[in-house]
Amino acid sequence: MPHSSATPLRIALLQARNPGDPARDDEHRAFAARLGLPEEALTPVDALSASLGDSLFRDFDLLLVGGSGEYSVLDDHPAIQRFNATLAEAAQRGFPTFASCFGFQALVLGLGGEVIHDEPQAEVGAFWLERSEEAAHDPLFATMPTRFLAQLGHKDRATRLPDGLVHLAASPRCPFQAVRVAGKPIYATQFHPEMTWDDTRSRIRRYLDLYGHLVPDEVKANLDGDMSSPEANDLLPRFVALYRAGELG
Repeated sequence: MPHSSATPLRIALLQARNPGDPARDDEHRAFAARLGLPEEALTPVDALSASLGDSLFRDFDLLLVGGSGEYSVLDDHPAIQRFNATLAEAAQRGFPTFASCFGFQALVLGLGGEVIHDEPQAEVGAFWLERSEEAAHDPLFATMPTRFLAQLGHKDRATRLPDGLVHLAASPRCPFQAVRVAGKPIYATQFHPEMTWDDTRSRIRRYLDLYGHLVPDEVKANLDGDMSSPEANDLLPRFVALYRAGELG
């Protein structure tokens, strides 16, 4: 059903980040900025402490899902297992959702796909992605160029998609970079459409001492260059526009 553009959307931002993680607020600001909204238009929901029951789907119109900081979807942790199950429930309900990075992995795993820890193939920085053949027929990805830059930061990756997910993009290191739940307004990307190159560069510089071994040499060498990702950054506002227009199924 179309959602009138005159009616403000009730948007939840589901996060699995510890208190004190500087990326927690950065992520909130980034999602709001990409959508052209004030920060207060997005309600942060702490996946580590919230019950994540029916209220999440009752009290909001749209769900955004961010990264994870110190956690992996493979962790044997009750809150992370609830997080994975919540993404699967969103898919089963057909609840309008856009999940990035950790949320992408949670959706894949929660629906029965496979995610592995693969630090040698980690992607930290800006990388070139390729649109899949299926993406040419997708309402959101059809306007993407066949090759585009995106911001990434992950050590885990999906190796097998569950039934019901449409494969939309890939990179040389990571064969599954974007998916859609077939016929439903639910998308997930391994990359971060909410982050600009400036966001990525700031985060890399902040964590370089801690995670320097994960940052490719070419990224370190080009931190002062331009690896902007305008096409990837446009995905979030187009997702909301298509949802409002009732064009996402």
